[in-house]
Amino acid sequence: MSWLTDSWLLRDYVLPALDILLLAFLIYRTYRILVQTRAVQLIKGALFMGLVYLAAFLLRLATLRWVLNLLVPGLVIGMAIIFQPELRRIFTHLGQGNWLRLHPRVRTRHLEAVLNAAEILAAKRCGALIVFSRNIGLNTIVETGTRLNAELSSSLLLNLFAPNTPLHDGAVVIREDRVVAAGCFLPLSEQPDIRRSFGTRHRAALGLAEETDALVLVISEESGSLSLAHDANMLYDLSLEEMGRRLKRLLELPAEDSGEGES
Repeated sequence: MSWLTDSWLLRDYVLPALDILLLAFLIYRTYRILVQTRAVQLIKGALFMGLVYLAAFLLRLATLRWVLNLLVPGLVIGMAIIFQPELRRIFTHLGQGNWLRLHPRVRTRHLEAVLNAAEILAAKRCGALIVFSRNIGLNTIVETGTRLNAELSSSLLLNLFAPNTPLHDGAVVIREDRVVAAGCFLPLSEQPDIRRSFGTRHRAALGLAEETDALVLVISEESGSLSLAHDANMLYDLSLEEMGRRLKRLLELPAEDSGEGES
């Protein structure tokens, strides 16, 4: 294979272009993850400290450089501790490889079943948490509930979230076309800026969206409004149509599905 590296065309044009494209791809992927987390604040702080250090170096401010040399190692460690959840999430997302996925996790007809159930539950003011598992495994979440491994349908969701039933207070976890478990407990978000008017369901949905790539559909028991948590963000008070559009896009579902009619 030495003839490949000896070729002037490959050496002078193809390899540099490939190098730039791979670097650009990695930068783009990292940026997409950063803008969805508080880690942007970490980048801004690091850039500010870098500019201050550069100014001290260029202007030969010996005292300021000495102070910065003492502080920077501690600041780096402090930032790593403060932003540990964001850093963990960045590396987790980088390792997912979801851009290579060929098939959607949930088929269109199964999503329609969820949306039909959500419409009925919202009209009746029945609170619900419906989790769509994507690339990051949710085994620890599934273990907190009751395993079902049942085929996904509107009637099943309506029964699970009916008031005064044993599993209605927890979350349902959906993987592909199956309801894996119900009555699951989700980690609560620690974000200080979440709306005070929302309770445990919304905090739990956001908490899972902060730690994993799961999508969480929330139905408010108080107002019947629909919300969607994903990528450490919460979208409040969505219409059923908007919820369907966003879930189709995030689950990478085609506009038309060749699947069979809803059961």
